[in-house]
Amino acid sequence: MNPWIPSITIAYLLGSIPFGYLLVKTFRHQDIRATGSGNIGATNVARSGAKGLGLATLLLDLLKAFVAVKIAQYLAPGNMDLAVAAAVAAILGHVFPVWLGFRGGKGVASALGVFLALTPLSALSVLVIFIIIFLITRYVSLASILASAAFPFIALHFITARTPIVLGGLIFIPLLIIVKHHQNIRRLISGTESRFGSRKVAA
Repeated sequence: MNPWIPSITIAYLLGSIPFGYLLVKTFRHQDIRATGSGNIGATNVARSGAKGLGLATLLLDLLKAFVAVKIAQYLAPGNMDLAVAAAVAAILGHVFPVWLGFRGGKGVASALGVFLALTPLSALSVLVIFIIIFLITRYVSLASILASAAFPFIALHFITARTPIVLGGLIFIPLLIIVKHHQNIRRLISGTESRFGSRKVAA
């Protein structure tokens, strides 16, 4: 059996599970898309007043993407092209979930999940960068953008398979995350972006 079709399909469908939406709907009987920035990701869930659900959203979004890549690695051991393709599919599923009219999150937690599955040392390095920037600035968006931008350069030190698919995937995922933060970038430039923990809500 060709492992590509089931791996990509499973990865996309796993990535599409909107945990932020489901958790808030189940435990608070609210539509997270109508709260705060309208984003279904962990940051908006936490800012909605449900910090526990925000943490759960982060962990589940990370886990679903991690599992998506691990399934591809199980079906085709050693096939880095397929693993990276599954990673891209999982991120696309999160950002464009079929269950919510293709309007999902920004992919930060899910990206960390696929990075952990593909190259754990790179993922941990990126996580350290995120934490340092966040602690200094309290901007989740800025930390996400800079950590994502750093990932391809760090990953190339640990990944030896540098095929077009691998290189393309390592660049595409961070680029998609940065593009999804375009409104945050505008606010950062204008000085109107809100810091995590502040009362003012931004996407």
